[in-house]
Amino acid sequence: MKKVNITTAVLLIYLIVMSIIGWPGKQADPDYVQYFCVIGATILVIGLLRFLQIKRLKIREKMKDGKKE
Repeated sequence: MKKVNITTAVLLIYLIVMSIIGWPGKQADPDYVQYFCVIGATILVIGLLRFLQIKRLKIREKMKDGKKE
């Protein structure tokens, strides 16, 4: 398993745990819109991080292949 997959999985598990802990349903006036917007933004950031990590790995592999030739 690649390091990118492990990092993404750990961050998603962390997000799930924090989402369960921070569930606003116990409050008198829950703000579900803000709750789900924060979760959505976090998923977007995790996706962006994954994209950048994969791009960085591809650039590294190209540089390694260029030095070997």
